[in-house]
Amino acid sequence: MTALATKQAPNALAAGKLPRWAPWVGIGIALAVSFALFTVMFLANPTGDFPVAGAVIVGALLYVIGIVTMSALVEGRRKAVDRFVTSLVIGAFLIAMVPLISVTITVVANGVNRFDLDFFTTSMRNVQGEGGGALHAIIGTVFITLTAAVISIPIGLMTSIYLVEYGKGALARGITFFVDVMTGIPSIVAGLFAYALFAILLGPGTKLGIAGAIALSVLMIPVVVRSSEEMLRIVPNELREASYALGVPKWLTIVKVVLPTSIAGIMTGVMIAIARVIGETAPLLVAAGFTASMNYNLFSGPMNSLPLFVYTQYVQQGNPLFAYIDRAWAGALTLILIVMVLNVLARVFSRIFAPKLGR
Repeated sequence: MTALATKQAPNALAAGKLPRWAPWVGIGIALAVSFALFTVMFLANPTGDFPVAGAVIVGALLYVIGIVTMSALVEGRRKAVDRFVTSLVIGAFLIAMVPLISVTITVVANGVNRFDLDFFTTSMRNVQGEGGGALHAIIGTVFITLTAAVISIPIGLMTSIYLVEYGKGALARGITFFVDVMTGIPSIVAGLFAYALFAILLGPGTKLGIAGAIALSVLMIPVVVRSSEEMLRIVPNELREASYALGVPKWLTIVKVVLPTSIAGIMTGVMIAIARVIGETAPLLVAAGFTASMNYNLFSGPMNSLPLFVYTQYVQQGNPLFAYIDRAWAGALTLILIVMVLNVLARVFSRIFAPKLGR
């Protein structure tokens, strides 16, 4: 017992494994060396700002070289390759996060200047210079997007049900092909389609909120179809077969078994489709037009939206300049917050409607 109690723990390096703290120490040493080198070069030639990004990138490269070399010497080639690939994956994730964080910080920092009660309670009617708000654009965005969702969700969901449960042969392949084609069309083409449709029905130059909703629905439908189709396909066939064995008809099996099982994923896909089209500018500029006044009627006159509000405030700048820029940034911040709320709602709905597997 005494011999066992006094026996020392084995050395991690001797055991052929780097300590857990080795990566963190390696990152610290690599960044310290990199910043020291860049500081020396900057002091030798102090032009411009200190290249922080360059120091971080060089530090990351030094860390990868160091940790892979140490791992190869201590742990072997296989573990060294694993650490190298892990570093690449983490680096790709951090690179992907850089623009997202940068855009978020920039929009928040510039948008808070006009993020006030007046911005959300007034429109731009008869406003020149300072003041005014985006209430008319917010109302237009809500009305147009909700109408597009009402049009797109039933069509997209029933199309995906047909493809998964009923579709066979050339017709199903043709529908799948055209859905894939529609997924990649430029958004302005959808706007031109809606404009041409209403120009034929009501005459040239017609700009209506409902036209903008139809343009957005053209963009939404393929996204809803593809996302819903994938969710329906992952429903186990055993559930369908069990329902058929009980004598339940196919349509009722779809309604009572297939859809409830996949509803969480379908709701997430629908929210993603809405978030995808809510920021579109080109189709609404072509089909719905622009107005500085409130418009609650989708079938009468042009209707503004938040993306178009941001665009016009930035392009049609007046005096004072900062008033238009501040309104544009505040509109962009409002749009980001709306998309964020939609994503939160998608997660909440997924949790609520997901099938309960426990007793």
